[in-house]
Amino acid sequence: MRRPSILYVSNLAYPAKGRRYCDEDIHLTSHLRTHFDIAICHPEDATALMHNHDTVVIRNSGPIKDYEPAYHAFRTQAKATAQRVYNPLTGKGDMAGKQYMIDLTNDGYPVIPTIDTADHLDRLPQTTEYVVKPKSGADSHGLEFVAESSLQANLADKARTNDQILIQPKIDFRYEVSFYFVDHDFQYALNAPDPTQRWELSRYEPTAEDLEFAQRFVDWNDLDHGIQRVDACRTAQGDLLLVELEDLNPYLSLDRTTDEARARFTRAMAASIERSLG
Repeated sequence: MRRPSILYVSNLAYPAKGRRYCDEDIHLTSHLRTHFDIAICHPEDATALMHNHDTVVIRNSGPIKDYEPAYHAFRTQAKATAQRVYNPLTGKGDMAGKQYMIDLTNDGYPVIPTIDTADHLDRLPQTTEYVVKPKSGADSHGLEFVAESSLQANLADKARTNDQILIQPKIDFRYEVSFYFVDHDFQYALNAPDPTQRWELSRYEPTAEDLEFAQRFVDWNDLDHGIQRVDACRTAQGDLLLVELEDLNPYLSLDRTTDEARARFTRAMAASIERSLG
């Protein structure tokens, strides 16, 4: 019988700080090829090539802003032709932009409080410093720390140029932690003990409360299949707050896990792709 074919989308040369995307994708494709026929392509080539494959697996393709017209063309073509995509293009997290942070704030979820207009500053806790970043940003591109005394002038400049932004209080946090899922199933967790070194990650054993926190966002997103990373920060008071729900192309930091966790994740990913093909 013919094996399913995958178009595996990755920007192998993306210069990520503290990470080597290509190593992770070499590892994953070397194992997935035992189950599927695989071709690897750059995200800007996916639209032209996807019709020859049973599914498109989007992995470490880098920030959308680097190839935004190609990404939107890909989404349009995939929907028009009912092309299978993994993760499915129905994600409500970063895949759809950062609006979800505002929606989740308004709905009372445990997230870093987020607004997108100076008119709603009264909805944020009082602070001496704010984070202002592009709504379509990724990988900290365009992020600014703005003192309270300078905030109104900063936002006025953004308004004059029609910049779409998010505004958050700067959170005093102890560390960041990421939870990795395949479909709705937790796989492993990693944390960055030093807040200044986001990608210096260590293995992390989550508590039952930690997993309940992360699972809540995966369930909210309601993807049938796919890989998600729930990024959170531990506040000085001990609470977890959502920083980001990455559901398009989350980097997995598999090199920071154990051999057992890495093998388990790879098996779960292959089984999930199989299920997504129906």
